[in-house]
Amino acid sequence: MVNSVCGIAGCVNWERDISLQADTIRSMGSALACRGPDDEGLWLSQRCGFAHRRLVVVDPAGGAQPMLRHRPTGGACVIVYNGELYNTPDIRDDLRAKGWTFQGHSDTEVLLKAYIEWGPPCVERFNGIFAFAIWDEASQSLFMARDRLGVKPLFYAQRGSAFIFGSEPKALLRNPLVQPEVDAEGLAEVFVMGPSRTPGHGVYRGVSELKPGHALRHDATGTRVTQYWRLECRPHEHDFDTSVATIRGLLEDTVERQLVSDVPVCTLLSGGIDSSAVTAFAAMSFRHAGLDALHTYSVDYVDNDRHFRSDAFQPDADGPWARLVSEQFGTRHHVVMVDTGELAKCLTRAVHARDLPGYADIDTSLYLLCREVKKGATVALSGECADEIFGGYPWFRREDDLRAGTFPWMRKLQQRTRLYSPALLDYVRPEAYLERRYREALDEVPRLPGEDPHAARMREVLYLTLTRFMAALLDRKDRMSMAVGLEVRVPYCDHRLVEYVWNIPWAMKDCDQRGKGILRRALVGVLPQDVLARRKSPYPKTHDPSYLARVRSRVLDILDDPASPLLPLVDAEAVRHFANSDAGTFNLPWYGQLMTGPQLLAYLIQVDTWLRDYRVMIR
Repeated sequence: MVNSVCGIAGCVNWERDISLQADTIRSMGSALACRGPDDEGLWLSQRCGFAHRRLVVVDPAGGAQPMLRHRPTGGACVIVYNGELYNTPDIRDDLRAKGWTFQGHSDTEVLLKAYIEWGPPCVERFNGIFAFAIWDEASQSLFMARDRLGVKPLFYAQRGSAFIFGSEPKALLRNPLVQPEVDAEGLAEVFVMGPSRTPGHGVYRGVSELKPGHALRHDATGTRVTQYWRLECRPHEHDFDTSVATIRGLLEDTVERQLVSDVPVCTLLSGGIDSSAVTAFAAMSFRHAGLDALHTYSVDYVDNDRHFRSDAFQPDADGPWARLVSEQFGTRHHVVMVDTGELAKCLTRAVHARDLPGYADIDTSLYLLCREVKKGATVALSGECADEIFGGYPWFRREDDLRAGTFPWMRKLQQRTRLYSPALLDYVRPEAYLERRYREALDEVPRLPGEDPHAARMREVLYLTLTRFMAALLDRKDRMSMAVGLEVRVPYCDHRLVEYVWNIPWAMKDCDQRGKGILRRALVGVLPQDVLARRKSPYPKTHDPSYLARVRSRVLDILDDPASPLLPLVDAEAVRHFANSDAGTFNLPWYGQLMTGPQLLAYLIQVDTWLRDYRVMIR
């Protein structure tokens, strides 16, 4: 059983008595109330304090946090934990074989006792998504870890003798030691890398995010970060048919594992092959278990049927495809209709959910979808991340993208920088910053000796997409869903599947010269042939011109406000000219596949909101 997602926060201080700072620790936890609306907990000692917000899925009493257990040799260990372990029964059995007993059936207790038994290497045994912190009284040390792919977030900062952490930056900002300050590097993350972030970068000055697959130990001697998991290259030993069968088996198994819950579970269904496969396996599992029909949800926009125009990035609408899959598997399908007025209005809410500017209306529509899903379910499974793992994006098959010499989803930087002020350009030096981050990413790529140049380049682009582009999408999914207390699980991020597919040669992955060709083959007999043949279509966005009109009006209002904190950072006349145009100069995406002209205007609105509402100080 799983304890479900939550919000965690805490502080260690070697010079001040934490037990006298209950109000601060409690406030840090309260900032995360949306992540855990069902319960709260507080634990304090002289050196360490933890706060926890809980979204209850199972074991309301036995899974309460912070949770304390004692070592057999003496000394307490205390945990705050955000996530799910999908192999909880296996680990519990291993611990019982070593003499452990359990007071409840939550995975929190299993995780804590696994740490007591095996120490930091326990993380290598976990199959799940997690971010947790454990205070070990005996050694007076803090141990923290984050899941391999970074589905669950964890931020931290060091201020003098204090070490401060939380699930989101908003928790850290409740501690008076952490101020909403940004320097040149932080501004570069917003104006150059945004809406993505460099792995490990918290944007706020002196705030870091624990990277995926990393663990941290903090004690009186300092802080040490270690990497416990990384992608490794090795020759792929399976033939094509075995590879196809293995992918299908792994995906079916991970969906089955991630359906475990005592509260309503649904799937997010667009009608693309990724979400359709998750829905198919989930619906079959429901049927085999004798459960009521699976509920599925998709998003659409008021009047999009009138305004939708097919293009290379979005070839068709999702609606008919989602209905086809729903009918095929007997699900109860719900279409959440989003109005453009509400879409624009919620740009501010999305900033508060992220603590940063984000994907503009691509964020807000997901927030509105999750808000409606929450009315009927507490857990949802999503098809997110298959494109990153299997190479499904357009840039995997466009030679100009592959030869671009930068992140292929960020090729329009100069079109963005035309709108920036000379002072900002001089301060952050966008081209040099992007080049540095790109070269750093390339230096990380695992290599397979003897690989031909094309296959080696495809491995590079896969790695960049997995570690940079996918991380931004996981951020988006976590913040927008947890802002309404909905847990979204991502079966394609099971590390076993990722590790296996990583080493399949590109020529085999790209079979039939179709995006995600080998995944399509693995789903033959599972999905209808029409769905298997569908061209990739990204997450839907509004095509209603009234949305552009709304964000144009708001941007012009910002430019007319002499108190706007955005004004020193942009060329007001250039932005005004762009806003008064038809935004056709940005008819191609400036980030990813969906961020075009209206989204650039909306992003500037979000930057202004962030600077105002968070009272950001530029240093």
